[in-house]
Amino acid sequence: MKLDIDFTELSEAIQKWICRTVFSASASGVVVGLSGGIDSAVAASLASRGLGAMNVLGLIMPCRSVQEDTDDGIRIADHLKVKHRICDLSPVLDSFKMAGGLEETSVMNSANIKSRLRMAMLYANSADRLVLGTSNYSEIQVGYWTKWGDGAADLLPLGRLYKEEIRKLAESLELPEWILSRVPSAGLWPGQSDEGEMGVSYSDIQAYFEGTGVSEAAAERIRLLSGSSEHKRNPISFFEARKWMESNG
Repeated sequence: MKLDIDFTELSEAIQKWICRTVFSASASGVVVGLSGGIDSAVAASLASRGLGAMNVLGLIMPCRSVQEDTDDGIRIADHLKVKHRICDLSPVLDSFKMAGGLEETSVMNSANIKSRLRMAMLYANSADRLVLGTSNYSEIQVGYWTKWGDGAADLLPLGRLYKEEIRKLAESLELPEWILSRVPSAGLWPGQSDEGEMGVSYSDIQAYFEGTGVSEAAAERIRLLSGSSEHKRNPISFFEARKWMESNG
């Protein structure tokens, strides 16, 4: 079911929620990874407006990634006037893979390693800050995120918003046109796009979960992605030992 949303009011509500969450944790602000994309730009913008730019630290973390991502991350930080730091994780990635005998690992496993190294760097820089996640509902629902990587955060302001809703939120925040028009990409390789990697469009994902109808091919792809990633969205499984002992004792 599509909702008639006032995105200016939604923006203000999220900003207040970020403030409440940060203050309730007795934290001084947030640290967020700036990938150069629209999700991190919107999350950082909301935090900056709610907490003040001085209480937002943006980390730009190149990791054998395309230079455009680093450049755009800096542009976002400059636009929002938030403090930022460039942490080049490329040598860390190389050493990590060498230590684990992973020099010839797959592109996907290498991408997951990068995401988890970035998560570790965010938490290493958290001090008295909370880690601000940037995942959106579209990607969460189909598992297009790394468990204990970009999925690890203290708060997810965009976690229940579809990609198209985030785009409209970005417009209400008056973010630059280049952010709005940038093709969503994890920067895994030159020319890579999120939709191409997922094999389904963001509009189809939203339509599928809202029940407004998609092609059978798109529906089958989404069911496959959602089903195979269910473990990511569930709490860690553990054996109910106490219940077993009580019923068998």
